[in-house]
Formats: sequence, structure tokens, C-alpha cells
Amino acid sequence: MAKNKTDNFLKAIKKYANAQKQAMQGEVKQLKTERLKEAEEKAKHDSDLLVKEKLAEERNRQTAMLAAKTQEGQKQLYIERSAMTEEVFRLAAERLCEYTRTDEYSEKLSDSAKEMSALFGDAPCVVYLKESDLDKADSLKPLFGGDVTFEADKTIKIGGIKGYCESMGLIADETLDSKLDAQRDWFYENSALSVL
Repeated sequence: MAKNKTDNFLKAIKKYANAQKQAMQGEVKQLKTERLKEAEEKAKHDSDLLVKEKLAEERNRQTAMLAAKTQEGQKQLYIERSAMTEEVFRLAAERLCEYTRTDEYSEKLSDSAKEMSALFGDAPCVVYLKESDLDKADSLKPLFGGDVTFEADKTIKIGGIKGYCESMGLIADETLDSKLDAQRDWFYENSALSVL
């Protein structure tokens, strides 16, 4: 009977041990599944992060390349626009130089002198002309009310008249050079040569 008790006790312990073994194997299997799932999720997260970083790097590289190409294109357009603009203004200056050899130009010079004289009144002034226009000084002098001195101005390349009245602190510029130069802004706005 004692042997039966012992056998039953050993069987109970063995049964308990097997139950514990199966429970532990189940826990290990569940833990292994959880750890594997965590590892897969971490690997997916790390992979997604790496892909995002690589995409961001590539996007930044492509953006930088596009910006550089755009900037180079705009620079080239600006150079071409400037060359076209300079050619237009060079041709306009040539035409204006041709105009300065006409009788109409001499009349316009007289009109500009009258306007300047009205501005300066009887105050003494210095009137500047293109060197080749100094021969017109004698015909312009009577148009001024005050004492007037005529001088050549090498900055006047095309023609026209410029005056300075020191006592009034006034400068009047009726040169074709300044009038042509003043057209540059209008030309940029209306020529459709803008670079965006």
C-alpha cells in the first residue's frame, strides 16, 4: 500500500511536471512569437525609416539639381536679354545720332533751350552741349534771359542740351542720352523679355 501511495505520488508529480513543462513550452512559444513580431515590426520600422531617409536625400539632391539648372537657365536668359536690350538701345542711339544731323533736331534744341530759359529765368547758367553741337551756341544764346555760358560736355554722346544754374541749385537735362536711358524701364516692362 505504501508502494501504491508512492507510485501515485510520483505519478502526480510527473503529471504536474508535464503540465508545467507544457505551460512553459506554451509561454516560450508565445514569447518567441511576440519577440519575433517585435523584431519584424522593428525591422519594418527601420526599413521604412531608411527608405524615407533615402527618398528625402534623393528628393533633396534632385531639388538642388533642378534649382541649379533653373538658376543657370535664368542666368543665360538674363545674359541674352541684356544683349538684346543693349542691341536695341545701340540701334536707337544710332538713329538718334542720325536725327541730330537734321533741321528738325536744331528746332528741338531751340525748344529745349526755351524751356530751360523759362526754368532758370534771368539767373546766370551754364549750358552744356555735345561738342559737335557747340556751333549752335550762337543761335541758342539769345533764347536765354540771363547770362549764359556754353560748354562742351563729353558725357553727351548723342545730343541735346543740359543746363546748370548754381544760384538756384537746379540742373535741367534735356539730352537725348538721358531721354533714351529713361526708356529702359519702360522697355523692360513692355518688351516681353522678362526673366522669371
